[in-house]
Amino acid sequence: MADLSGTLVHTRRVLIVIPAFNEQDSVSSVLAQIKRSLPGMDVLVVDDGSLDRTAELAREAGARVVRLSVNLGVGGAMRTGFRYAVSRGYDTVVQVDADGQHDPAEVGALLRLLDEGADLAIGSRFAGKGSYRAVGPRRYAMAVLSLVFSKLAGTRLTDVTSGFKAMGPRAIRLFAAGYPAEYLGDTVEALMLAIRAKLAIAETPVLMRERAGGTPSHSPVKSAVYLGRAGLALLLALVRRRPSVDSSDAV
Repeated sequence: MADLSGTLVHTRRVLIVIPAFNEQDSVSSVLAQIKRSLPGMDVLVVDDGSLDRTAELAREAGARVVRLSVNLGVGGAMRTGFRYAVSRGYDTVVQVDADGQHDPAEVGALLRLLDEGADLAIGSRFAGKGSYRAVGPRRYAMAVLSLVFSKLAGTRLTDVTSGFKAMGPRAIRLFAAGYPAEYLGDTVEALMLAIRAKLAIAETPVLMRERAGGTPSHSPVKSAVYLGRAGLALLLALVRRRPSVDSSDAV
């Protein structure tokens, strides 16, 4: 839980899940920041088939580490994290990227949304905090996705592809049962899954920092086709049927 002053009150069992692929240049720094900002919270690094020292450095920094033998992408790594959380009785999962772009000090804002009744709390890069902007095809894709999902969710959503999120018990059960692993599935399709399950979704503005190291997951070529792929991901999310999770189930 978090109080209104920003101080974290540990009444939740929170698991910080960090999906990581070849992030040896930044993972130690990210874990050190989490330790300073979120003392006492458990951290799980899901090494998504890295070919470098990501797993080794994460263990040295004190994190629990699960290694995947092949690269499954963020969706596959997070699905592992959700299942880990369910099996060990955590009632809150917070996704933090391993590249240093997410500020652990802002996790409290996400947890406050859960305390206020949200099942899924999204940290938005475009809600008025900081100067981060999408450019080119990504900008138009984001605008279309935001309009569509705001209407579907019944609340204003400005950043539907954010990877900085907190999930409560209902979302954890839902995502552990079948978190999408396809391109943009961990964001676009997962959000559609949450909407269909009638989860309460909210967002809060967050700052987006520069990468602390490693290589960005997108390139100019990928950015050029982003709009088409985002549209395809949205179409798949709209037509694919997935079972919902009964809110009476326990984590």
